Amino acid sequence: MSNPIKSASSELRTVILDALGRIVADGKVEACPLPSFNIEIPADKSHGDFATNAAMSCAKAFKAAPRKIAELICEAIVLEGTSFERCEIAGPGFINFFLSKKWFSNVVNTVLNEKDSYGRTDTGAGRKVLVEFVSANPTGPMHIGNARGGAIGDCLSAVLDWAGYDVSREFYVNDAGNQIEKFATSLEIRYLQLYRDGVELPEDAYHGEDIVSHAKSFAEINGDKYVDADASERRDALVAFALPKNIQKLEEDLLKYRIVYDKWFKESYLHESGAVSEIIELLKKSGYTYEQEGALWFKSSEFGDEKDRVLVRANGIPTYFVPDIAYHYNKLVKRGFDKAIDILGADHHGYIPRMKAAMAALGVEPSRLDIVIMQMVRLVKNGETYKLSKRSGKAVTLETLLDEVPIDAARFFFNLREANSHFEFDLDLAVEQSSKNPVYYVQYAHARICSILRNLEEDGTVPQSMTAEQLCILDKPEEIELIRHIASLPNTIDAAAKEYDPAKITRYSLELAALFHKFYDKCRIKGEEVELLHARLNLCLAVKTALKNSLTILKIDCPEKM
Repeated sequence: MSNPIKSASSELRTVILDALGRIVADGKVEACPLPSFNIEIPADKSHGDFATNAAMSCAKAFKAAPRKIAELICEAIVLEGTSFERCEIAGPGFINFFLSKKWFSNVVNTVLNEKDSYGRTDTGAGRKVLVEFVSANPTGPMHIGNARGGAIGDCLSAVLDWAGYDVSREFYVNDAGNQIEKFATSLEIRYLQLYRDGVELPEDAYHGEDIVSHAKSFAEINGDKYVDADASERRDALVAFALPKNIQKLEEDLLKYRIVYDKWFKESYLHESGAVSEIIELLKKSGYTYEQEGALWFKSSEFGDEKDRVLVRANGIPTYFVPDIAYHYNKLVKRGFDKAIDILGADHHGYIPRMKAAMAALGVEPSRLDIVIMQMVRLVKNGETYKLSKRSGKAVTLETLLDEVPIDAARFFFNLREANSHFEFDLDLAVEQSSKNPVYYVQYAHARICSILRNLEEDGTVPQSMTAEQLCILDKPEEIELIRHIASLPNTIDAAAKEYDPAKITRYSLELAALFHKFYDKCRIKGEEVELLHARLNLCLAVKTALKNSLTILKIDCPEKM
């Protein structure tokens, strides 16, 4: 697994340290411990491929002006045999470094050699990470927020996998607690309404057509068998009938969305296995609980939460907070994941400090739990907010969204912005087949490369492998810029994994497509001299590979024809 930019940066640090060692050894500056310095990639590439503040960092220690130190470094530096061809001093003492043509040639060959694995890194070192996302309430269909959470969570999982982590995807099924009681009530009333008049559905119950449909299906099988049955027996039978169907529907919709989970973890397991009771006892033993007015409280304020939290109500029933604590304890302690990442909606912001407080009280390092907050989505159609589905007259669900826009567009659009930013999903743009549509624009770049290769192959021209020296012929600004961006894929993957931001991959693919289209417009392929023709075909293959790998992370199709 190669990372051309990281390797060049590491090589440059060694080159600079060697130069500093020489000027100290030659007595040009006083011998002293070398301060740390930075190596950066300038935003403006005319300032070099890399830059360092080494001279400025060493000014105080060497008791000399930064510009003078920079001059000494440049005099002592040895670039022969390295990835760099020259350096120059800028401003008060920055030193800019320029990569050699051979470095760019080596990038092309690296991509062609590593193929489908190009971009992968070992940064994660196999550490186990559990990403929990969507976890929609199983009492009804998934909404647009779940659609965004699904795309972000699934792509983040893929990014972490490409960055060398051992990743598991998980859906937490809330099949216990208040929402299931409300589900049972809603089903029960709709069922009884089929046989009795005057049975009213409470205002706070679920009023969706899916509840009515479940009740009718249940009645078709059981008739009036449960009308006069014990209420708890009736409610249990209805939930046992409807809940698995809802969970199956969630799984089917997510599978259509290209999301496959490693595990569907049920909240009911935590209650049935005694994990909820165990957490209560562990928190009591920790010394961070107290009783007040018959309820058991957790001293979460001692860990930075805004106030203490109730664990067990005065009636003896645990709050929803307890099984949530048990679930995260199960992830990090019972199953031994090094890191647990939750993708949650903006209304869960206050959830972070209380859950981290609970982990700390239980002796679990809070930094092992990370929560990504996701902002809401606004659907836009014809320039206006779009809230209702034509089919049902209700809020747009994941299912209805995927009926209206291609899956590629949905997944790409939901990853255009970082999770914590508000996002407008333009339904018209998502189905438009033009360069204005970002996913179409990227896919077209891939299809265009396939077309170039196909057309030349029909004329009897097949790309030939070339040495780094031969590929040095690729020296036009558009070629260099394109190769430089190809080289940044491993770094981009590492950054996306570190910042939990898969949108970096989406932006990478968009920029790569733009740079390829620019290259194609400026640099002729067919009709050029043989060596240049094959060099540019090699570059096309490298772009195709980098583009395909970035879209693979996003689970976006790479069409060969459009």
